[in-house]
Amino acid sequence: MTQNIANPDRPQRTLVFGGARSGKSAHAEALAQAAGKPVIYIATAAAGDAEMAARIRLHREQRAQHGAHWSTLEEKMNLGAALREHTRADKVVLIDCLTVWLSNLLFADGIEREYPEIGRVDPPAAFAEQRADFLDALAQARGEVIMVSNEVGMGIVPQGAISRWFVDEAGRLNQAVAARSERVQWVAAGLPLTLKGAPC
Repeated sequence: MTQNIANPDRPQRTLVFGGARSGKSAHAEALAQAAGKPVIYIATAAAGDAEMAARIRLHREQRAQHGAHWSTLEEKMNLGAALREHTRADKVVLIDCLTVWLSNLLFADGIEREYPEIGRVDPPAAFAEQRADFLDALAQARGEVIMVSNEVGMGIVPQGAISRWFVDEAGRLNQAVAARSERVQWVAAGLPLTLKGAPC
């Protein structure tokens, strides 16, 4: 991986994003492994159903192959606090993934709602609070941070106000994270394309 030779301890924030099954998670894990430092893997997914539980189990098995220098932290909500606690010059923090975290924030208050086909969507107060806190913590990160996110806005416009809100907010989040990152990579068919910063 390309390093900043003049200052190797300078914080390096990398956004890796792409579509479903694009290979983005595998690429992000390869970047983390290549850094040669202990890795703190922050998983944002929760086992809400059998399918998600199976996916989480598979990801855990895959991460176990990286060795004992990888440790996993499950954090569904407070990403900002997790970043402040774990970013260090001698570690890599890998977050997978931001769009799952975004959906967690949408239902942060635990209230089930009926959203209309059209109209305004008012997310819980925790959405704006946690989003702002995460972006602030990211800007102040003291070590290497690699983030995985989905690109969900390249297909047809989905039906339902909540689906359209999610697509819009995912796009805005990706833009905000990319603006704070030194490197941004798009992954398609397992192949990374560097959009910002030095390629690895």
